[in-house]
Amino acid sequence: MKGCTLYRGHARFESADTVRVGDDLLTAPKIFLNTGGRASVPDLPGVHDIPYLTNSSMMDLDVLPSHLIVVGGSYISLEFAQMFRRFGSEVTVIEKAPRLIGREDEDTSAAIQSILENEGITVHVGANDIAFARKGNEIAVTFSAGKPPAVGSHVLLALGRTPNTDDLGLDKAGVKVDQRGYIVVDDRLRSSVPGIWAMGDCNGKGAFTHTSYNDYEIVAANLLDNDPRKVSDRIEAYALYIDPPLGRCGMTEAAVKKSGRRALVGQRPMTRVGRAIEKGETQGFMKILADADTGEILGCSVLGPGGDEAIHCVLDLMYAKAPISTLARATHIHPNVSELLPTIAQELKPLT
Repeated sequence: MKGCTLYRGHARFESADTVRVGDDLLTAPKIFLNTGGRASVPDLPGVHDIPYLTNSSMMDLDVLPSHLIVVGGSYISLEFAQMFRRFGSEVTVIEKAPRLIGREDEDTSAAIQSILENEGITVHVGANDIAFARKGNEIAVTFSAGKPPAVGSHVLLALGRTPNTDDLGLDKAGVKVDQRGYIVVDDRLRSSVPGIWAMGDCNGKGAFTHTSYNDYEIVAANLLDNDPRKVSDRIEAYALYIDPPLGRCGMTEAAVKKSGRRALVGQRPMTRVGRAIEKGETQGFMKILADADTGEILGCSVLGPGGDEAIHCVLDLMYAKAPISTLARATHIHPNVSELLPTIAQELKPLT
């Protein structure tokens, strides 16, 4: 690319405007960090005595595990669990929290666990005292006193992410990080040091490709277009790519209740959705939340076929600041998963 020079190596700050890459010393008035993150490996008993896998090394696996044990019950772990179950592996998921994907509402967690168990995946939640040991050519994972260990051929650790900030020399630049190692940024992604910005997974403002790209858009808009875009303008939205997928935007039901605001809720099971019935994929449901006083759309969950696409019907209205009545009066195409969203919006009830 014209005007672009690529240096391959490990970059480390030597001062607030100087970075060393090998023998090269680079100085610039503006520096942008987008160093990403990596899988966290907690210091659990025996973990360093076994050949564990992470989301990265999992992609290099050239054999089919006879029994894959997944430690962790969140997004990456569940996607790999279902994937390898469908490849033909026996799969066990072990999660220390009381339920899977704890940031979701309880009904969502329960529905997803049911989907996985219906495919033959064994799920253990509320697991404590997790430890690892070799057992011949296999790996034993012990947990929760009194329960038999899970013994498998491979172990995948999916226990969160760690930002790649610990070896950048940030202290020499004076860049502040929080207690988890994320670079502290303001609403326009400026770090504590003038002239240094942080984008993507390393700033703790999002852990998705789409949020990383939006970080770039925010920085570019402010620097190049005098457009004061902000991180706080972004509505939380993401998908869990199991089958059927979960599409999520805005607040959960639990978050709405915690906020103390009066709210309305509407819900429909996929057994009431024509497209889902036609496809024979009726697991899951749709749920919409709205402010009872203003009509503001607060959040939406779509767990079912096409949920990762249908969610945008609601997400775009939220960005447009359109009230729930706009969705209620919309005419959606039949037969489609999203055609039930206006129906749900017409029949909201008080959230209790």
